[in-house]
Amino acid sequence: MTEDAADSFQDWLRERAPERGLRPKSAAVLRMLLSQPRRASFGSAAELAQLAGVNVATVTRTAQALGFAGWPALQQELRARYLSSLSAPQVAAEHSGEGSPSSRSLRHDLDSLAQLSRRLDEDALRTIAEAVAAARRTVIIADGSYAAVGIALAHNARLAGYPVAAITSGDAELANSVAAIGPGDVLIAISFWRLYESTVLAANEARARGARVFALTDVAVPALANPAEEVVMVPAEGVAFFPSLTAGMAVAQALVTQLATVDPARTSASIEKAEAMWSKFGLLHRRPAPPAPGDEPG
Repeated sequence: MTEDAADSFQDWLRERAPERGLRPKSAAVLRMLLSQPRRASFGSAAELAQLAGVNVATVTRTAQALGFAGWPALQQELRARYLSSLSAPQVAAEHSGEGSPSSRSLRHDLDSLAQLSRRLDEDALRTIAEAVAAARRTVIIADGSYAAVGIALAHNARLAGYPVAAITSGDAELANSVAAIGPGDVLIAISFWRLYESTVLAANEARARGARVFALTDVAVPALANPAEEVVMVPAEGVAFFPSLTAGMAVAQALVTQLATVDPARTSASIEKAEAMWSKFGLLHRRPAPPAPGDEPG
C-alpha cells in the first residue's frame, strides 16, 4: 500500500466509519474488509457475509454506513484501491483466467460500461461542462496511456468552441501551464490505477492558485479528491497489466456532449468554421455534399 497514511487502504476504510461507530455485525464486516482486501475486492456479497459470519443484508447496510449506495459501489472503489497497491506483474496475475483474453477483455469492458451507466453522477458532469464553458481556459492533465482520454476530451471541446488544452507529457510543459493558471481557469485531472504524482501536484497547485479543479479517476484518494470540486468515479480495471480506458473515453464523450448543450449557438458556429477550414485544407478524403434545395435546416 502507499506510504501516505492519508491514502492508505486501511485508513480510508476507517475514516469512512460513522463517528458513533458501527453495530457489532457491521464492525465484523469492516474487520473482514481490512484483513482480507483481496477476497473482499473480488468476492461476492454472499462470500463476504459468510466470512464475516453475517447475512447479505448486513453487508449492504455496512456499505451504506460507510457512505456508499450498496455493496457493488463499495466493492468498485475497494477493488480499485487494492489494485492500485499492486505492481503491473501482480495486476496481470490477478487477472489471469480461462478462455480468450480478448473476449474476457471485451466482456469486462461491457460490464464496466454498465456499471458506469448505473452510477454516473450526471449533475457532476453538468457542473464540469458549465465550468469549462465559463472558464477563461481549461487545462487537462493526463499522462501515460491516460493521455488518450485527455486528448480526445480536449480535441472535441475545442471543436465545440472552447479553449481547452491537454498536457500529456513533459514536466516542463506541465509546470509552465500550471504556473499560468489562476482564477477564471479550470483544471481537469485524469488519472487511474496508480496515480501520477505530477497530476496530483498539478491539481493541488491549481486549486491553491484559485482555479476550479475537477478529477476523473477510479480511486478518490484524498491527495487528488481534496483539491477537486467534483470527482467523477470511472471504472478503469482491465484484464491485463494495464487499466482499461473504455469507460474513461465514454465519460469524455458524455462530458463533451453535455458541453455542446451549454451554448448551442457557439458550438454550431465553431463546428461550421472548422468544417470550412477542413474543406479549405482538403483534409477529408470524401467531402460532404452540399444540401439539396429545400433540405437546409430551419
